[in-house]
Amino acid sequence: MREEVRPSPDALLAQARREAPGRGRLKIFLGAAPGVGKTYEMLTSAHARRREGVDVVVGVVETHGRPETEALVAGLEVLPRCLVPYGGGTFDEMDLDGLLARKPRLALVDELAHTNAPGSRHPKRYLDVEELLQAGIDVHTTLNIQHVESLNDVVAQITRIRVRETVPDSILDRADDIEVIDLSPGDLIQRLREGKVYLPRQAERALEHYFSPGNLTALRELALRRTAQQVDDQLVTHMRAHAIPGPWAAGERVLVCVSEDPRSAGLVRYAKRLADRLRAPFTALTIEGRRSVGLSDTERDRIADTLRLAERLGAETATLPSQGRIADDVVGFAREHNVTHVVIGKSTRSRWFELVNGSVVHDLLRRSGPISVHVVAGEEIAGAPAPHRGVRTAAPPRPSALPYAAALAAVAGALGLGLVLQSSLGHESTDLVFLTAVVAVAVRFGLYPSLAAVLASSLAYNFFFLPPLYTFTIADPTNVVALFFFTLVAVVVSNLAARVRAEATISRTRSKATEALYGFSRKLAGCGTLDDVLWATAYQIALMLRLRVVLLLPENGPAPRSGGVTVMAGYPPEDFLDEADLAAAKWTFDHGRPAGRGADTLPGAKRLFLPLRTGRGMVGVVGLDGDKPGPLLTPDQRRLLDALADQGALAIERVHLVEDLDRARRSAETDRLRQALLSSLSHDLKTPLAAVLGSATTLRDLRDALDREAQGELLATIVDEAERLNRFIANLLDMTKLESGAVAPNLAPHDLGEIVGTALERAAKILSRHRVELALGAGLPTLNLDAVLMEQVLFNLLDNAAKYAPEGSLVRIEGWQEARQESRHEGDAVCLRILDEGEGLPEGDEERIFDTFYRVRKSDRVRAGTGLGLAISRGFVEAMGGRITARNRGDRHDPACPGAAFTLTFPVPRAALEDAV
Repeated sequence: MREEVRPSPDALLAQARREAPGRGRLKIFLGAAPGVGKTYEMLTSAHARRREGVDVVVGVVETHGRPETEALVAGLEVLPRCLVPYGGGTFDEMDLDGLLARKPRLALVDELAHTNAPGSRHPKRYLDVEELLQAGIDVHTTLNIQHVESLNDVVAQITRIRVRETVPDSILDRADDIEVIDLSPGDLIQRLREGKVYLPRQAERALEHYFSPGNLTALRELALRRTAQQVDDQLVTHMRAHAIPGPWAAGERVLVCVSEDPRSAGLVRYAKRLADRLRAPFTALTIEGRRSVGLSDTERDRIADTLRLAERLGAETATLPSQGRIADDVVGFAREHNVTHVVIGKSTRSRWFELVNGSVVHDLLRRSGPISVHVVAGEEIAGAPAPHRGVRTAAPPRPSALPYAAALAAVAGALGLGLVLQSSLGHESTDLVFLTAVVAVAVRFGLYPSLAAVLASSLAYNFFFLPPLYTFTIADPTNVVALFFFTLVAVVVSNLAARVRAEATISRTRSKATEALYGFSRKLAGCGTLDDVLWATAYQIALMLRLRVVLLLPENGPAPRSGGVTVMAGYPPEDFLDEADLAAAKWTFDHGRPAGRGADTLPGAKRLFLPLRTGRGMVGVVGLDGDKPGPLLTPDQRRLLDALADQGALAIERVHLVEDLDRARRSAETDRLRQALLSSLSHDLKTPLAAVLGSATTLRDLRDALDREAQGELLATIVDEAERLNRFIANLLDMTKLESGAVAPNLAPHDLGEIVGTALERAAKILSRHRVELALGAGLPTLNLDAVLMEQVLFNLLDNAAKYAPEGSLVRIEGWQEARQESRHEGDAVCLRILDEGEGLPEGDEERIFDTFYRVRKSDRVRAGTGLGLAISRGFVEAMGGRITARNRGDRHDPACPGAAFTLTFPVPRAALEDAV
């Protein structure tokens, strides 16, 4: 099988992933705007599948009060939604766990871009859909084009409205089917006016802003184009996976061939105009073959600038190593990528050159098959892009006489060896000696010196070995044929050897550059901080380019484009730039183009500044400076710098993204704590105040009507609730001290039994409805404790036990000493455990219960409390050098009330151990 008709491994892998067993299929109903009928069409399709016997369940569908949509939902099984508490209220979301447990064949999930309520398993609904697909459930979902991530800026520019809820393009790329729900702008506006999309007031505002005919037409085109792109990608993948040579002209594609010819820029511009007329994408392709080795810096720079011109015009660029004939490489690339039009320049070489070396244009025309080939003359002056400023453009190198002298020396050596071997081999075999010299010259010096060696070998072979000797006359006609074929074979072999040499040189160059870039990428991957990334980038650029390097980033962080830039790293270390350099760096960051030394903008600066950018925008600026006068970079160095700068920019952006994620996490945690504090204040502060206020008001207004017992109960209520409020305020103050590091325990030897007794006396009222049992081991050593803090720890734990254990249950306090090492008493510890007979701890919450404001939810309710007591207890215990753990008891067999056990462990001081000994 020929290589060009083999299935593409990448396409086969993509197809295998798409058809992997056990993964569901995703169908997206895509619309240009709300109200076009996506949900209606999804439900209609679901009814059709249901009639076919498919198990269909509605995971979530938003009807928005539309009667026709509600009527379609009525005939389907609807999974109840789950309630997610947040901010003092509740939100209903799709029950992902329930849907996974139900596991229908097809699930309907409306509004793919929806953001789930905080506390849900996934922050976005499309992640819920991903989990359903991985579970083998097919999913039908809906999406508006304005929610596609890559089109977010385009939609904002069209509608003047920034959409915050977006879906990554990868979700659309992985979709098995996309169905466009299309509706003309006039029909959609009519639906709005009839109240079928929004309520009347909302519809009026929408018609004045978002739903204008121009906006709807532009969004409609975006939806159709994005779907066409997806279908086109699926077509190319299918062709490559099934080894279909193509092209299939289902969609137009343009390919332009770029070389070192000055007219290549004109070809790129022609291809751009052709692609615009055909409304097709286009690609710029350059082939690195044997001739690439001998290109001058000017020619290499011209190719690089032409490819950059193509990128600025919206093309994709590709560089391929030659596999033989350039025409075959171009045709193979075109068929693999379903190209329908190839643009190539008209040849200006002589007829003799084309007879000897072949014509790429003629070969391409013969091999193109159904592909249209555009042969364009081009304009050299108008088409050649100006070389980059700041890049050294060397003149074409003058031909050196050394290779040709070496070729003649090799032929002379072969002549001497042939004369020595003639007596034993005869002149018929001495031509092999010359052929060996020709091959050696071709491998070492290339094609043209080897052709000179062929000519010299033919003349020497004729003059010294073919009779009559020492003349160029050939007497025997057979020797004429022998000399002809010797020359022919020598030319062919030298050509092949020179080609192998050129390909080996290209491979070595690519391998060296790739190895350096790979090492740099590994170094960046191991950098965890921004300073490490900047230092590694500056050092690598300076090492490979032999220049001084500075890296500048925006002063106010990665996001803002206003303000200045500041030096963040340099090699050698540099932290000062003069005003001209700072102005050039600022201009480069603001405009994304080179400035400074040798550039078109601010050329008086000492350094050349180049932008560091990624797909998301500008990241920073790199400044270069060298001791040599004139431009700083050769074309090869500029290409290497582009690669290094791209990797460095991506690494910088990665660090920024990690920092953004950390900030988002901290912000979310701060928001959670704020919500918890507000909830605690609204309940635990208001409840005792309300009780105090109610009791005091009753005493004031009805004192004469109440007997002494009733008055006593009201006064007791006031005292109890005031004490509860006092504990709440004390907990808040203690937590503030812990978080600020202001807790400094006053450690002194104390008897644990005395502290336990004091805590029990203080907690007598809250434990009045429970049975208390104390079992402290005899002879417990004294511990270095802060008596006040320890009493507060025990009080919080006893309060927690009384709160979660039923009335009449037992609260037990145990204490014992355990030896950590059998041979020596050093390392002994005293353990104190508080056990209750309550509902126990939820599985997996053994550590979370010590988090600030965390309260255990049992039996669909949250117990009264601030969620601070256990957090304060852990902070106090650790401040005194101990540790606290929690678990469910293992000695009870009541599944409803397994009971909880909190264990405090403190080390025994050395002095107490010595006294015990």
